[in-house]
Amino acid sequence: MANIHDVARVAGVSISTVSYALSGKRTVSEDARRRIVDAVQELGYLPNAAGRMLAGARTRILALSAPLRVDTYAPAHMAFVLAVATAARRYDYDILLLTEDEATNGLRRVTSSRLVDGVILLDVSMDDERLALVRDLAVPSVVVGVPGEASGLTCVDLDFAAAARLSIDQLVAAGHRSIALLGHPQAAYERGSNFPHRFRNAFVEYASERGLQSTFAMPGSSDADVRRAVDEVLDPKAGVSAVVMHCEESIQSRALTYIADSGRSIPGDLSIISACSSFDTSSFHPALDVIPLVAADSCDRAVALVMDALDGAPEPHVELVAPRYISRGSIAEPTHPAISALN
Repeated sequence: MANIHDVARVAGVSISTVSYALSGKRTVSEDARRRIVDAVQELGYLPNAAGRMLAGARTRILALSAPLRVDTYAPAHMAFVLAVATAARRYDYDILLLTEDEATNGLRRVTSSRLVDGVILLDVSMDDERLALVRDLAVPSVVVGVPGEASGLTCVDLDFAAAARLSIDQLVAAGHRSIALLGHPQAAYERGSNFPHRFRNAFVEYASERGLQSTFAMPGSSDADVRRAVDEVLDPKAGVSAVVMHCEESIQSRALTYIADSGRSIPGDLSIISACSSFDTSSFHPALDVIPLVAADSCDRAVALVMDALDGAPEPHVELVAPRYISRGSIAEPTHPAISALN
């Protein structure tokens, strides 16, 4: 059976050059690489994924760029990672997880060394540094999310704008005219994370179109920050009778505790919808109406699009998953013309 020494001898290069070409740790000249490719094919030397790619076969590996940042909400983040891995296994593929914050370097390394057949990006910002690289990659790439400029990209995600409109329609149908949005922490908007912006912008715009009064607050992660944000959206001057919570589970849980401690009931005194939530809102007290964010909906499709692209060259496009509404009895007709601030 051929070994790396045989490849080096036939290609007329050093063993280290063969190793660099196979691992991608360093670049080698195109002439040397071509001779290594020929030697690999002649000798049938296929030691690993990089070797198979040099010989023209698929590696059966997808790169998953999922950077872990300081403000990353780990439960939702890992739900999407798991959904991609599960979908990939249905095609007999594994994933190479890239979690470094400087994700562009990792993508460049694994694609230039031909270690992967395709790339999937998670947690993209509105102006993500990875997007310029993805547009130029020679391997199929799909973005889970929709950045500010999606031209030249294949993107798939929940339709967050439609979800915002759906939440408002449900509240208007129940008779609410003054509503509030409890959003993500300020850092998520400042970082440019795509989905908080998409939901908030659509919420504010559509509320205005429907002739509603709306308020918006960004809670922090501490109990005091959540109390401040709830007090802000329930300012008595606004007369808010319903709140849409588009934020992580711990913030929603704290907000519900604060509202309950104030002696207010849901939906008797205040209607609440949990929007685009990846967690189970039936375990809350009380259970909340929800527009669910199901990781598999977008991740299954993202992997399928990569697989399709391996067999062709589909045009870049954006696919949006339609939101659905699950009623659990947390909204009702408003019973008071105004809501007092919580004490």
